[in-house]
Amino acid sequence: MAQNSDNNAYWSANKRIIAISLVIWFVCSFGFGILLRPMLSGIGIGGTDLGFWFAQQGSIIVFLVLIFAYAWRMNKVDQDFGVDE
Repeated sequence: MAQNSDNNAYWSANKRIIAISLVIWFVCSFGFGILLRPMLSGIGIGGTDLGFWFAQQGSIIVFLVLIFAYAWRMNKVDQDFGVDE
């Protein structure tokens, strides 16, 4: 019974990290790249406006950062629950 509650807590932590990552990626890719693009058009970065940058490159960079952040955080969660390698 105790192992079942540990499993539920582990997967709850995993799903929470995934949900937070997906929200961040959605805000950066869809929010900044599409919905908020007109408001970001006056801010320049790399020779183009910030909304276009998020639509073309920013969301990919945020996605890569989220991959590494997820791996780092899941390693910590694995250590906390004793399932690390």
